[in-house]
Amino acid sequence: MSSIKKFQVTFDCARPERVARFWCEVLGYEAPPPPEGFATWDEYNDSRSPEDRDKWFSCSDPSDVGPRLFFQRVPEGKVVKNRVHLDVRVGTGLVGEERLATLEAECTRLVALGAVRVKVLLADDENESCILMQDVEGNEFCLD
Repeated sequence: MSSIKKFQVTFDCARPERVARFWCEVLGYEAPPPPEGFATWDEYNDSRSPEDRDKWFSCSDPSDVGPRLFFQRVPEGKVVKNRVHLDVRVGTGLVGEERLATLEAECTRLVALGAVRVKVLLADDENESCILMQDVEGNEFCLD
C-alpha cells in the first residue's frame, strides 16, 4: 500500500473563477481549457442558467507536482479566520534581511494582483519571518 496520495485543496468562495485565476498567478498554475464545444470559459458560463454560472473552477500545477486547486461557489460569505491556509514558500533557505527582501518583493507583486497585506511576523527563536496576507476574497495565506 502506497503512502503517497494525490489530493486537491478546495476553496469555498463567492466567485470561483476570479479566485482561481488569482491563485494561478500566485503559484504559476494553469487553468484548464474550457469544456468541449466552447471556445472560452465566458462562452461556457453564458450557456448555463444564472444559478449555474461560475459555480466552480479549478487550476493545476503544470508540472503535476503540486495539488490541484478547486474553487466552489457557496452562498455564505467568509466570516472567521481560515482553519487551513496555504503557505507560499518564496523564502525557503533564506534568513534575515535577504529573506525579508524576498518576501517583500513577492508581497508587492501579489498586492498588485489584488491580495491584501495584513502584517509582517518577524523572526523569533523558533520561526523565520513571514508575511500574513489575504487573497482576493479575504482568505488568509502566508508568504513564507
